[in-house]
Amino acid sequence: QVKVVESGGGLVQPGGSLMLSCKASDVTFSIHGMGWYRQGPGKARELVALMANGALPTYGDSVKGRFTISRGDAENTVNLQMNSLKPEDTGVYYCNVHAPPTWADMNYWGKGTLVTVSE
Repeated sequence: QVKVVESGGGLVQPGGSLMLSCKASDVTFSIHGMGWYRQGPGKARELVALMANGALPTYGDSVKGRFTISRGDAENTVNLQMNSLKPEDTGVYYCNVHAPPTWADMNYWGKGTLVTVSE
């Protein structure tokens, strides 16, 4: 089974920055995309940023211009640089790995890393 592990969460002040990292291991297929989703208190899980193979990254409206997704140096890794953080950015951030159609478009999720934006 694919293993997805996030890291980098923590407590930051409003206006601060944080970088999250994700590593997928035990992957036996060509990953079609990796991305980040988040779930704030009392909210539904929402798209933060998505990087699909051969396409420009996609961002949720609430983070455009502030967050940047990028591929890591190692294979099957992805980073999320978060700048100008706001209290409403608080939540658990999950890394997603999307398998190709030959693997039934399956999605694999990490356990999440908590980001808290507060004074």
